[in-house]
Amino acid sequence: MHMTNNHVQTEPLKDKLEDNLNKIRNELGGSDDIIIREIGFGKDRIAHAAVIYTDGLADTKLITDFILDSQTQGNHAEEIDHATDEDNLLDALKSLALNLGDHKEITDFAGLYSNLLSGNTVLLLDGFARGIAAGTQGWKGRSVSEPVAQSVVRGPQEGFTETLRTNTSMVRRKIKDPNLWLETMQIGKVTKTDVAIMYIKGIVNDKIVEEVRARLGRIDIDGILESGYIEELIQDEAYSPFPTVSNTERPDSVAAELLEGRVAILVDGTPFVLIVPTLFISFFQTAEDYYQRADISTLLRIIRFISLFIAMVGPALYIAITTFHQELLPTQLLISLAAQREGVPFPAFIEALMMEVTFEVLREAGIRMPRPIGQAVSIVGTLVIGQAAVEAGIVSASMVIVVSITAISSFVITGYSMAISIRMIRFVIMGLAAAFGIFGIVVAMIALVLHLCSLRSFGIPFMSPFAPFIPADHKDTIFRFPHWAQSTRPRLINQKNTTRELMSRPTKPEK
Repeated sequence: MHMTNNHVQTEPLKDKLEDNLNKIRNELGGSDDIIIREIGFGKDRIAHAAVIYTDGLADTKLITDFILDSQTQGNHAEEIDHATDEDNLLDALKSLALNLGDHKEITDFAGLYSNLLSGNTVLLLDGFARGIAAGTQGWKGRSVSEPVAQSVVRGPQEGFTETLRTNTSMVRRKIKDPNLWLETMQIGKVTKTDVAIMYIKGIVNDKIVEEVRARLGRIDIDGILESGYIEELIQDEAYSPFPTVSNTERPDSVAAELLEGRVAILVDGTPFVLIVPTLFISFFQTAEDYYQRADISTLLRIIRFISLFIAMVGPALYIAITTFHQELLPTQLLISLAAQREGVPFPAFIEALMMEVTFEVLREAGIRMPRPIGQAVSIVGTLVIGQAAVEAGIVSASMVIVVSITAISSFVITGYSMAISIRMIRFVIMGLAAAFGIFGIVVAMIALVLHLCSLRSFGIPFMSPFAPFIPADHKDTIFRFPHWAQSTRPRLINQKNTTRELMSRPTKPEK
């Protein structure tokens, strides 16, 4: 299927070839990479035509072998010479373009520019207000390699690339079903970026597909350069710190989400594919959870949720206890902390704030600098600055330990966008802990839970299956049940085909 999000109406092609070529040269500014070759078709070159393509986007060798050389070698010449009318001549040219694979007929300049600037080759014929676009894309692209942000110990070691057609083919390799449907549209008045949605007909909720189409169709913007543009323009809640659209660069993860009834949004030019609708629990699940045994996966998920709690309220608890609730600490630990803080001139909140901001600066510097240097800066900088700050009496050793554990815990959260949200919320909870102690933390957590329960992702409650509570869907949340025990798909996401498998528990062979 193909849909077009076209905001510009252009005039149809003209009968005279020279007029068409002049308009193309003028509107494209005489760009050097737009190659126009005027040729003649047939034995006597009676058909005056032009071959137009974009150098760097089209496969030049393919064009030379199957269009330019074939007319000099006499291929299809007899068929072209015996063409009696416009339709017959166009059919003859289509048979010539058939050697290149995909081809389509174009009747206006909008279609011509769209194909030309997408790597296709355009054939225009003198005397006809129609042309043919042949598929000759041949630009250089990054080869399939290991995912950078979502690597696994066990599982496929391939990730998406920046080429849309390569990405769709990688998903089709995983799901060889004719019900895997693909719809493509162009978004961006200037960039005209190809955006595709993939879903499995018969499993997906049709209302979700319609909502995805509607939200993408409402986008009116000059350019789409990455899937992050799409995410921000289609998300349910504009001002929430939590992401309601997830992304992945793993084809196996996309295939698994499609099998649950979700919709994948692929954007040309980026290896990150959007998944909708998404749930809170999705950001704490990894592809490797389903490649390891159920007990190992469950243990790892429990560790992630413990890390979530530490990353969110670790420094806040330290501030609240050392400032307001010292009676909660054992006497020996309280004496040790008091001795460490004896020479520190700042209250616990300012101390924690300085260390957290310093660590965030070091983390950002490590990401932005060249990779070999960045790793050295982040590791050496953290060690040196932390030790020097303790020796100088600016911060206590216990605060360095708390901030370090908090930082390590934040790396455990699998969803990068969710990890950033937790880092933002951490500072707010630290401020409430400094003002009201543990009571401030409790109020912050209550407000946080209420906010999460109010969120939706394409109409699906964000906290499902916790709120609303759906017992049948808890087989793949905090605990990961064995595959043979997960016989149904998520109820709220998929309401049409809920049965995933009909398999009984494995048994030992009879003796």
